[in-house]
Amino acid sequence: MFRHSTQLLLFAFLGTCMLRATEDPFVGDWKLNPSKSTLSDQMKVESVGGNKYLVDVGRGPEMTVVDGPDQPRPGGQTVSVTSEGPNAWKIVQKKDGRVVLTAHWKLSKDGNTLSDNFNQISPDGTTSTVDYVFQRKGEGSGFAGTWVSTSVDVNFVLVIQIRPYEGSGLSISSQGSTRNVKFDGKDYRRLDEHTLELTDKGSDGKIAETQEIQLSSDLKTLTMTRHIPGRSDPQILVFERQ
Repeated sequence: MFRHSTQLLLFAFLGTCMLRATEDPFVGDWKLNPSKSTLSDQMKVESVGGNKYLVDVGRGPEMTVVDGPDQPRPGGQTVSVTSEGPNAWKIVQKKDGRVVLTAHWKLSKDGNTLSDNFNQISPDGTTSTVDYVFQRKGEGSGFAGTWVSTSVDVNFVLVIQIRPYEGSGLSISSQGSTRNVKFDGKDYRRLDEHTLELTDKGSDGKIAETQEIQLSSDLKTLTMTRHIPGRSDPQILVFERQ
């Protein structure tokens, strides 16, 4: 919950190897180029009475209680939301008791603009900050409504290391986190030598997003196009080989 789509890019690379793993063209160090990326985002907040809300930041709606106790989330996580006045929320997410992200939401005086100062904290203590500005789309009042980002300011350097993993797999590391991936040819596929496809599903088995990852012909640029159900425009992330 409250984990914007920018975070999910840390774990999106995979492929079955027709080449030996050590020759896989995706292996290397890749740095995000924000100026070439389209980091648009969208979220929906629905009031369900009192201090209770359903919040959907792209992974399905989740119930949250403002000024309530820490609420459990899958994977040993908890989240708390605290009111800091009539137009401001503070969100704190923890995993196994450790703070992994904080976010400060603030509404403009007219209630049509929402700013989000989003901070992800890696296991080594490194903080990555993204400042979002959202505009209200359609009807709504207070925090409730559909919000579409109009600007994104990335205040950190993101480098992802991709390494071979057990022959045909890939190991993806960034900011103290590592994911080792093997491939089933179904949800995880290599469409051709320079194109990978990942389908990410929620706990209910429904598709949460589909990512197409393309390597340029000169092997120097990696472009990820993320398609999320319910959103008309994809998010495009461009990485450059280091």
